Amino acid sequence: MSMSDPIAAMLTIIRNGQMVNKTFVCTDMSKTKESILSVLKEEGYILDYEIKEIENNKRRLKIKLKYFQGKPVISNIKRVSKPSLRIYKNKSELPRVLGGLGVAIVSTSKGVMTADAARDNNCGGEIICTVE
Repeated sequence: MSMSDPIAAMLTIIRNGQMVNKTFVCTDMSKTKESILSVLKEEGYILDYEIKEIENNKRRLKIKLKYFQGKPVISNIKRVSKPSLRIYKNKSELPRVLGGLGVAIVSTSKGVMTADAARDNNCGGEIICTVE
């Protein structure tokens, strides 16, 4: 996987971490990743995340994975918009995931939020990923 898509890389780190039942995984810090994690936490897909200071003033995100009855809470997390193919939708075209059981995470002019929140805020945006 190329580093040209750090968000896809983070989603893969989460996916792989859950496959081996890790309590947490780490990834490089970025504002976008932090906003995505914030939505995942709000929606109950991860327990928490924190920003760790490491050497050379670098920062990493430590993501605490969440399980329910021994199974990962996230059954599927998929990158939608990619650097090579950006996917933008207006408010009326925002996807519903699993009939409302999952969430689509959207980057809007008002920040990163779920598709439902974007609809409520009357804005469309770039569909970062879907989670179920």
